[in-house]
Amino acid sequence: HMSVLQRVRGGLAPAKTGALSAGQLVFWVRWAAVTFAVLLYSPRNREDSWFKSLFVRKVDPRKDAHSNLLTKNEESNLYKIQFHNVKPECLDAYNKLCEDVLPSIHADKYYPCELVGTWNTWYGEQDQAVHLWRYRGGYPALTEVMNKLRQNKEFTAYRMERGKMLLSRRNQLLLEFSFWNEPVPREGPNIYELRSYQLRPGTMIEWGNYWARAIQYRQRNREAVGGFFSQIGDLYMVHHLWAYKDLLSREETRNAVWQQEGWHEVVYYTVPLIQRMDSRIMIPTKASPLK
Repeated sequence: HMSVLQRVRGGLAPAKTGALSAGQLVFWVRWAAVTFAVLLYSPRNREDSWFKSLFVRKVDPRKDAHSNLLTKNEESNLYKIQFHNVKPECLDAYNKLCEDVLPSIHADKYYPCELVGTWNTWYGEQDQAVHLWRYRGGYPALTEVMNKLRQNKEFTAYRMERGKMLLSRRNQLLLEFSFWNEPVPREGPNIYELRSYQLRPGTMIEWGNYWARAIQYRQRNREAVGGFFSQIGDLYMVHHLWAYKDLLSREETRNAVWQQEGWHEVVYYTVPLIQRMDSRIMIPTKASPLK
């Protein structure tokens, strides 16, 4: 490259006393383009070039459905997350109604489902309730529960009364990532953070590959509760659920992870996969197994 640099120095020497001529400017632009191409495609830099990392993914394409590659197939758990936007003046009555009905369904073995957690949002969406259910046995268990609840007069009355209190509601059906722990009841008091990521279509397996390694950095304070991705509802949506003692503990835990070697690389490669992200800080209700 020395001969190129010498020609550049020689070509630019007259410019010390004035503006670049048109010929010098064209030469400089062409030289910059060639230099960029050399850096990008040079065999010496092919594997670790910073430029190359902007354009080339490091995950091989797979033909399998991401639900088969990323889930715990032997358990086949299906999850449903519900978001209920409650009229502000009705939130206390809504919580009381849920406390009277939801735990009974959770405890009744007649229904193959479990209430994983139920919360009110504290920061983020206001006057919102979030419920997370688990169906052991997948879609057949979900269908069985739905059919049985149609015959449950108490639940029918609950839904009618609940409808008077809501502004809107939506839900998603989720599968759990194989590399996250299954969410289990825990003692409190805790606050919970639900971090939701809308990924670019086609990047779910890439996200899973990085987070399968990244989750090891987030286990030291037992803050990792569960990780899920959508199957029905908003697609290519990922939810990570974390538990902290309080907001200060959350800040300290999240800051500490940056001191661990390798975490910055996970962030570097996963941020470009995200189209949109959202965070909710949530408080468990009395009926929640996650306290």
